[in-house]
Amino acid sequence: MKWLKDRSKGMADPRFFKKRKPLSVKEIIRLTGATLKDSSMESTIISDVASISTAKEGEISFVENRRYASQITSSKASACFLTEDLLNKVPKHMIPLLTNSPRRAFAKLSQSFYEKEGKTPKVSSKSIVAKTCVLGAGCRIDPGVVLGEFCEIGKDCWIGSNSVIDDGVKIGDRTRIGANVSISHSEVGADCFIYPGVRIGQPGFGFEVDAAGPIEMPQLGRVIIGDNVEIGANTTIDRGAGPDTEIGDFTRIDNLVQIGHNVRIGKGCIIVAQVGISGSTQIGDQSIIGGQTGLAGHLKIGKQVKIAAQSGVTRNLNDGSIVGGAPAVPIEDFRRQVANIKSLGRRDLRRK
Repeated sequence: MKWLKDRSKGMADPRFFKKRKPLSVKEIIRLTGATLKDSSMESTIISDVASISTAKEGEISFVENRRYASQITSSKASACFLTEDLLNKVPKHMIPLLTNSPRRAFAKLSQSFYEKEGKTPKVSSKSIVAKTCVLGAGCRIDPGVVLGEFCEIGKDCWIGSNSVIDDGVKIGDRTRIGANVSISHSEVGADCFIYPGVRIGQPGFGFEVDAAGPIEMPQLGRVIIGDNVEIGANTTIDRGAGPDTEIGDFTRIDNLVQIGHNVRIGKGCIIVAQVGISGSTQIGDQSIIGGQTGLAGHLKIGKQVKIAAQSGVTRNLNDGSIVGGAPAVPIEDFRRQVANIKSLGRRDLRRK
């Protein structure tokens, strides 16, 4: 089968990804902002994108990390995004496209080659849509979806199979919701992508304890999600206990993240898989939290903070802080701690 042969050469599987027409190098330069020293190469046609190790003639790749610089020389790619310091690695058959951010240029070009999965507007007869639900034009509602009373679904939305949008929830225009998602007590902005299995608006983990056992604290807030937010598969976001839980515009949340009640996450943040954020913690704009990090409750994390993977944050962090470890400390201190531990281990081995 042709698609199987193509796949073995590194091409995207055409059963799942639809490719647009080829582009000239000149068009690629216009799309990405990369520069070309030899304008005579502008008419060369590029048919696809590929990794540097699997690319072949007619395809374009990128190298940003110097660890992969050695693969440039042996690659069969017709073109490559790279930084100027790697020009000496480029073979004669390869067109070097110079940029300070090769990966970003490659991402922009990939979007031009491969269109997002399309939808045909349709409300499945196997879905349940309450009579009081307001459904915008051009929506696709897949089988098994339940839309509750007084929901408001914006135009051109796509809601995947077996998802439940509870009473009163608002969803903005062009937002896509994957299969098996549940959303309650929430307002979701426009152009969001909520991946399969996400749970939004469940009650937070709040209670008091007396001699008879736990007493539940009413969770009376909502979840407010901004525009152009992505929430990864099987992530959970609790509604607020009184104030709302808030997620800012353009934030990206990976799979399997837990966000507690009353948490406020700013704009443009990146939160990697398996992070846990305890209740009432605030995170400033454009902060990055590495995978498997845990944040204690009631903290104030500043803007543009970077937290290394597997850290444990127990104290407030100022704007621009870079920290790691458990408990988290300034990143240089963390690196010294790791080096000292390795040194102790080597000393113990010498004694034996």
